[in-house]
Amino acid sequence: MPLITCKSVAEKLEAYLHHDLSLAALVDWAESALMNNDFDPAHLTTIRNAIARIGAADVRTFGLAWEDCEQLLSQLGYSAQVNIVAR
Repeated sequence: MPLITCKSVAEKLEAYLHHDLSLAALVDWAESALMNNDFDPAHLTTIRNAIARIGAADVRTFGLAWEDCEQLLSQLGYSAQVNIVAR
């Protein structure tokens, strides 16, 4: 698994929010990433905490709401924006 950076975590969250990645797939990725523990050392704590939170999202008590994604993205140095478009 390649080095996990803030950007790569933000990209996974983006794919989830765009419905390109299911919650189950996102959680599987996070659990695998935690086991490999190959994080960018410059942001180790931030990345590890974000991935640990994502890894628990399949537990009903925790879930992964829009607000959770916004907070995680903010901690990673990103922000989410919503665009409403006609079909």
